[in-house]
Amino acid sequence: MEKIKMTTPLVEMDGDEMTRILWKMIKDELLTPFIELNTEYYDLGLEHRNETDDKVTFESAEATKKYGVAVKCATITPNAARMTEYNLKEMWKSPNGTIRAILDGTVFRAPIVVKGIEPCVRNWKKPITLARHAYGDVYKATEMKVPGKGKAELVFTDENGNETRELIHEFDGPGILQGQHNLESSIESFARSCFEYALSTKQDLWFATKDTISKKYDHTFKDKFHDIFEAEYKEKFEQAGITYFYTLIDDAVARVMKSEGGYIWACKNYDGDVMSDMVSSAFGSLAMMTSVLVSPQGYYEYEAAHGTVQRHYYKHLNGEETSTNSVATIFAWSGALRKRGELDGNGELVTFADNLEKACISTIESGKMTKDLALITSIENPTVLNSEGFIKAIRENLEQLY
Repeated sequence: MEKIKMTTPLVEMDGDEMTRILWKMIKDELLTPFIELNTEYYDLGLEHRNETDDKVTFESAEATKKYGVAVKCATITPNAARMTEYNLKEMWKSPNGTIRAILDGTVFRAPIVVKGIEPCVRNWKKPITLARHAYGDVYKATEMKVPGKGKAELVFTDENGNETRELIHEFDGPGILQGQHNLESSIESFARSCFEYALSTKQDLWFATKDTISKKYDHTFKDKFHDIFEAEYKEKFEQAGITYFYTLIDDAVARVMKSEGGYIWACKNYDGDVMSDMVSSAFGSLAMMTSVLVSPQGYYEYEAAHGTVQRHYYKHLNGEETSTNSVATIFAWSGALRKRGELDGNGELVTFADNLEKACISTIESGKMTKDLALITSIENPTVLNSEGFIKAIRENLEQLY
């Protein structure tokens, strides 16, 4: 076949460890034989980030603003051990956090549903996409231990020095305090990202907080979503044949467990953190979870939901065989290529992205899979393939579609 041409580049963000190895295999086996791959490349591997004082991460985010679509490999967020291992100048921040802040985006995660990898919740038939707000709340909280009897107050001092006070608690003895905050601008971006993604994927959107208890903090989230929906998105949703639905977080959990799936569930920061892990685990594997960062301006950055698979990388360096699941990374590429094709009106590229995902799924459903899936599949006598063998098996199925 003649290779598919791309008119606009993708922003390509390379990463670390085993996922970096898989990244190259995926390009060599599944992409470049079929596409004249057009990317603007940024090396976000930890060594190069260190060499550039992490400027490369900021440059990749700005490039995403320019071109609209990016695909990212998993990267290391360094800790003390990594500081020594990589001889780092400083403990660089999470690339995902940096990119998320620059793009002002929301993370959407959804499981990849495959026959033979059944969810624990038997009535779940379709993917449940988790939209997690990624600013504030407990993650930016200030905490204090109260030593004994006394009064705790919440104090806000405006730019003119005027104070507003609210009593938190009259302590009779030792206790603890925590102060949380959020920004209206961030909540509004979160809401618009959710509405835009729902329209993009033609899925209903659910949003849940605990506004009956938190009548100012959580209620602000509820009000912002409602006001933005009514003013900007109600007609668009009606035209798309989808709905927006608000409920309490505890009611949402009950509804989710009894549903068939097939919708987006938007959550505040902590709720989204917990519920995304619950959904991914219940569907089978974090290695079978897609992740896309969407900004309200319409920028998209696709990646796998998992990390760099450090343990397998060390085995690989020692010359040992690995059986690493590359599905989520492949779906990061297919998602980015599909979005690039949609934005450019490139039907061939969209079809290729669809076929790449079909080839992935059919490979697993035929019984050929990596070790992690073989341990949880209901398919009898699966064939366990190594990292490279699995990707080559997908290529065989992909070639049959052309």
